[in-house]
Amino acid sequence: MYSSDEVVARLVSYLSDWKSDDTNAIELADSIERFFGNSWITNEESHSHLYKLWSGFKAEAVSGIGGMTMNERLCWFGLFERFDNASEAEQQVIYAKLCANT
Repeated sequence: MYSSDEVVARLVSYLSDWKSDDTNAIELADSIERFFGNSWITNEESHSHLYKLWSGFKAEAVSGIGGMTMNERLCWFGLFERFDNASEAEQQVIYAKLCANT
């Protein structure tokens, strides 16, 4: 359904790249909102479906991040493996990424 849409491919790539960069979950949410506002997904049904998925994730994971344990944050954002393989310094980067350093 989505594989042939270049805009969807860019969205998937952006989300994948986010896991290894140093921006945090709030910045991710802002970027994805801008992405949906400034990009045109060819199929309206695809756009609606993807935005609904994103909105649900944003409401649960991003808006609710302050009430989560670190393990919940790692699970929601798919960062368990990166965290487990990280040095102590890199783990601090991940804490910041998941807004757990305050």
